[in-house]
Amino acid sequence: MSTLPLMTHSCVDATVAWRGGMAVSVRQFLHEVEQLAAQLPAGRHVLNLCSNRYRFTVALAACIVSGRVSVLPPNHTVEMVRQMQRLAPDVFCIADQDGCDVDLPVFRYPASIPQAVAEPCIPQIDCDQLIALVFTSGSTGMPTPHGKHWGSLVRNVQAEGARLGITPAHALVGTVPAQHMYGLETTVLLPLQCGAALHDGSPFYPDDICTALEQLPRPRVLVTSPYHLRALLAASTELPAADLLLSATAPLSTNLAAEAERRLGCPLLEIYGCTETGQIATRRTTAGAAWQTFPGVRLRSEGEVVWAEGGHIETPTRLNDVIELIEASPGHFLLHGRHADLVNIAGKRTSLAYLNYQLNAIPGVQDGVFVLPPDAAGEMECVHRLVALVVAPTLSPAALMQALRERIDPIFLPRPLLFVDALPRNATGKLPSQQAHALLASLQAKTAHGLPA
Repeated sequence: MSTLPLMTHSCVDATVAWRGGMAVSVRQFLHEVEQLAAQLPAGRHVLNLCSNRYRFTVALAACIVSGRVSVLPPNHTVEMVRQMQRLAPDVFCIADQDGCDVDLPVFRYPASIPQAVAEPCIPQIDCDQLIALVFTSGSTGMPTPHGKHWGSLVRNVQAEGARLGITPAHALVGTVPAQHMYGLETTVLLPLQCGAALHDGSPFYPDDICTALEQLPRPRVLVTSPYHLRALLAASTELPAADLLLSATAPLSTNLAAEAERRLGCPLLEIYGCTETGQIATRRTTAGAAWQTFPGVRLRSEGEVVWAEGGHIETPTRLNDVIELIEASPGHFLLHGRHADLVNIAGKRTSLAYLNYQLNAIPGVQDGVFVLPPDAAGEMECVHRLVALVVAPTLSPAALMQALRERIDPIFLPRPLLFVDALPRNATGKLPSQQAHALLASLQAKTAHGLPA
């Protein structure tokens, strides 16, 4: 049986987290993990709803050392809870705040845990142990679960840490939730496996992000998404310096990446991956469009389909994205969007990802998305019209349409173009297809009844 340690910090006095601006030692962290593991109720499957990233990490580690499986869905709707219960009838919830409205048995995270006194040992975890069931986001359909084993997760984040140059001196703060695959890997497991420190918050608003960064010693890393980064850069306030920016969950425009590097004074790297494979590649957006896979990870094409294998990937996995391998540069590729995003109108093809990129690159557009009408969603190769939902309070419909005409083929212009106050994105900045279609249906219903959209 092969094992890997829960964490790689060099000594028990090393800092594993920053909680409320105060350093937390490995000794205290392992003590809290042990105390919490002893208090957890019966049940092998745990829905970890801790909003504080440090408490989430303690709860995750307590589940790992006690042989439990963390269930990490994209949302907590009634139907999603039913799906979890069908998958794991013994699932219970751990929460660190009152008022948890999930229809599951709830274990309340302890209000306080005594200070550590004993000299702890870092637990060794079986590489084959099932650690988590992580669900896809549902951005293109129904969320589906994928099992994650300890050995694969550790190899993945260690490869990420080596690519990014993360050392025990680094501290990381994330705007993305720890319950998401990207947040789990980069803001929780990456610091644990690189001997670095995590920040306990999940700041969203620009002022909160700035405060969180200022609470950390340098070198410090901001782990974010295009949605959160765009909001941060829209703030007029002076931004504190960082030493590395990481972005994932959606492609980032070169202009936005360049502005982020200028405003925060450090390089920005994008991470590519998916729930099925974990993270498999990076690129520096301002240096070019090509991505580079992690060492050991291989991509191979079969017609229009690309498979990922090797490295931390346990079994060859079909990727849902349209990928162009760069034959002259092994391990490098271009990303052209998702297969499910391909659109064909009158013989001309494009992707929703490309259209969304062009839409959000227009000055004055705060957020926007192209949507396939429900009657065309199952006929991607024969779409007759597209709809766009846009947040652009300073632009008129005519001005926005003119800007789109300069960027995309007229045949893909949205009809209609609908202005909204906000898009119902989730905590990672993604827009689940069901939410987009529900908003579209609501707007169309208002229009049909002569009401303002």
